[in-house]
Amino acid sequence: MWLNPDCLKRLICRGMMSALMLSLSGCATTPPFDGRVEILTTAREQPLAGADCVVTTDSGSWTVQTPGYATVGDPKGDLRIVCDKAGYRTSEVIHRSRAGRGLSSDGTRVGVGIGGGLGGYSGVGVSLGIGLPVGGARGDYPSQVTVDMTPLQ
Repeated sequence: MWLNPDCLKRLICRGMMSALMLSLSGCATTPPFDGRVEILTTAREQPLAGADCVVTTDSGSWTVQTPGYATVGDPKGDLRIVCDKAGYRTSEVIHRSRAGRGLSSDGTRVGVGIGGGLGGYSGVGVSLGIGLPVGGARGDYPSQVTVDMTPLQ
């Protein structure tokens, strides 16, 4: 019992469209990046307050005492955070920017595939993939960064 090729094409197309709509609906609930990054510090997996941190991007640099926020604006370049506190080693976290690497601003892509067989039921197929960026307003930087501080002793 074989399916009619036209019927099979319709089933595949409907399945792909359903999967695409389901993927896109999951991204709709992600809040947009508001230009602020919360900076937290920890030591031995416990919150550590009072570290002085310098947050740097291609747009400038900001000084923050933890816990605190840096208003960095739109993502531009790598996000670098260097924190100091008496009795602890200087610690650094770098969030590498995805800009210029062929990714959307948040690195998310949804793939859409189109396939078809050649030569009847020979099993030879041709496919075309298209990457669509999703959630471009979210931005490239995380909304929260935790810097782990190591005690000197």
